[in-house]
Amino acid sequence: MEVTATAPGPWPGEDPLEAARIVRGELGSPHLPFLAELPDRGVGSDALGRTASLLVELAVDVQPYGWRLVDRPGKDYRRAVSALSTDINVLADVAGGEDTSAGELKVQLLGPLSLAAGLHLHNGERALIDYGARRDITESLAAGVGAYLSRVSSAVPGAKLVVQIDEPDIAAVLAGTIPTSSGYRTLRSVAGQEVTESWQLVIEALRAAGAVEIVVSVPEVEAPIDRIVAAGADGVAVPLQALTSRQWEQLAGAVEAGKRVWAGALDPGRALPKVADAVESVWRPWHQMGLPASSLGSVRVTPAGGLAALTPAAATAVLGRLTQVADGLNQRVHG
Repeated sequence: MEVTATAPGPWPGEDPLEAARIVRGELGSPHLPFLAELPDRGVGSDALGRTASLLVELAVDVQPYGWRLVDRPGKDYRRAVSALSTDINVLADVAGGEDTSAGELKVQLLGPLSLAAGLHLHNGERALIDYGARRDITESLAAGVGAYLSRVSSAVPGAKLVVQIDEPDIAAVLAGTIPTSSGYRTLRSVAGQEVTESWQLVIEALRAAGAVEIVVSVPEVEAPIDRIVAAGADGVAVPLQALTSRQWEQLAGAVEAGKRVWAGALDPGRALPKVADAVESVWRPWHQMGLPASSLGSVRVTPAGGLAALTPAAATAVLGRLTQVADGLNQRVHG
């Protein structure tokens, strides 16, 4: 195995054709291209709306306070479905025109806990407040991922599918710091065991649908690395910058157990670091943990966040720098 590069998924602009061409051009084999998300297109192209459009037997629509579970699908749901279909069709056209296609492709979806934190019930409260609603959302998502993967597989025949489950709100879900819709109180924390089991259900459904690699992506603050491993994920995607030594120890344990680390090594909000500095930011703590250079093959380097706030040119430059960082780490592997 060698160090490869990928990115979280959010991409600037509103043109899926330009996005697909750039991403697949910059992240050709052995790297991991991804199906871009274009939140600039508006409602339904955001991660929440896009993932909610995959739910089975749960309908959503946008209300003044955000996405809500409703009795029948509304126009915003249809927008989300339409945008995703467009993106998959464009991907099929771009991939079909390539001389040699990348062997893998990544898709992203919002994880069940962040989905429950972002969706509202009929009464306006977040679905996260209700155990039954959390369970229904998890089961509905697990039921919907198979059809999604099958559509993407048809668009890029032969490509192995990698799935990134995004849980941006997980620390707040576990800590009980997500505000109620009124903002006056916070929602009770969700038990860690329930979080693990929710991930497990979705991961098992993705595996049954043919995903070859599944990672859970979380912010570095209070990143529940052990829970991600316990849920059966193949790896952890996490920004490196503020990881504690205890979290590094958990990552080292995950690597020794055969898991992958998607290392958020570039901050997309800052000027691009020199290649050598970015390589060192991964290698130094890796080496300090006693992990051998040979185990760096379990790493994919990524930005520490989505690229949607950048210009297309700046986002493209980030992908280019990531592949250079991957090359630099591979030189460490091969001495």
